[in-house]
Amino acid sequence: MKAADRLGTGVAFGGISRPPRSERGRAKAQAEGSIPDYEIQRIPLARVALCPMNPRRYYGTEEQREKLGQSLARKQTTACVAVTRDAYLALWPSHESLIGEQTEFVLMNGERRHRSASLVGLDVLDFVVRDDLATSQADFMDYLMAENEDREDFNIIERAMGLEQLLAACGGNAAEVARRRGRDRSWVGNQILLLTLPSAIQDRLASGEMAERYGRRLARAYKDDKALTADDLLALEEQLKEEERAKRIAQRNALQMLSADNIPTPAERSAAEAVPQTVVLSADNTVPETVARDTSIAAGPTAAAPATLSADNTGQPAVPQGRVPAESDPAVGSPASRPAGTPGPLPRQVPATDPAPALTADQLVRALGETAEEQAATLHAGLDTDGLLALVDALHALV
Repeated sequence: MKAADRLGTGVAFGGISRPPRSERGRAKAQAEGSIPDYEIQRIPLARVALCPMNPRRYYGTEEQREKLGQSLARKQTTACVAVTRDAYLALWPSHESLIGEQTEFVLMNGERRHRSASLVGLDVLDFVVRDDLATSQADFMDYLMAENEDREDFNIIERAMGLEQLLAACGGNAAEVARRRGRDRSWVGNQILLLTLPSAIQDRLASGEMAERYGRRLARAYKDDKALTADDLLALEEQLKEEERAKRIAQRNALQMLSADNIPTPAERSAAEAVPQTVVLSADNTVPETVARDTSIAAGPTAAAPATLSADNTGQPAVPQGRVPAESDPAVGSPASRPAGTPGPLPRQVPATDPAPALTADQLVRALGETAEEQAATLHAGLDTDGLLALVDALHALV
């Protein structure tokens, strides 16, 4: 059996199997509008050139490509995408020698399938021809990037190369590249900047040995100092890793110090929330405004005013506001008439008219407690675990 006959005929796009049209029949159907220009065609691989503008460089191991080729021999479920030779050369006339004189199409999508099919001896594959994707260099490159970006084996450096080519196709307009890729301009610039790194560093990024965040930091450092060698940059990578480790340890230690025995369990927290809170009176025996407001709302307009407590929290009859109780006031009683042990009259309550002076940063911290442990406990009493961690991160960022 010929290799071409081993190509899986399967069904394509809609599940309807049909015999191939003749070239004359296809041209007539397209002219009548009964089929689109990109109907599936079975095209010999020898007539299809690989795309010189494809930023992708890695297509899997030979074993992986052979496995894919054998799968294509059984059934091809997705057609490759190509443009005609004329449509491609209208965009890049200087590439005529790159695509060869005998080819009639240039591949846009499916290079891994093309290479895998060739590896196992297949002669043909299913294609759709989409000259409508080659209306401009920018549209062509945008399509290539869209096809490649979501692939697992499309590495960081290949993506940067594609963005650089798209930038050139957009006339150097980074804002247009960002719009097309749904990113911001800074992201585009940081990606392309990776291509300035020494090849040894680029290889580590492409293989996944180096994280992209380190690559961006190294690229900025290299931009500022071109005298840096690959070894210098690798040493900087280790320094960045050590700084991250130190930060994580500091955060973990801070959390342990703040939590210790002060973090209630979920059951304890629920039990505490279920217990009604006791109103704490201020130093001048006045009920806090928020408590008074909540009490009046809950009790209604006819609710009786709560009794005012004295400094030692013993009940006393209410004294009209603004009047200083005299020693002979019947509401208070004279010293002679008060039973032994009964507290004296309440002090005059003078409403504050001037706002309290603002605390300095040092005074504010000291108000939390004298020691770091006391301050941490005070903070934790008003914060849950998530809030506490957020505070630690914010403080660490300020240091």
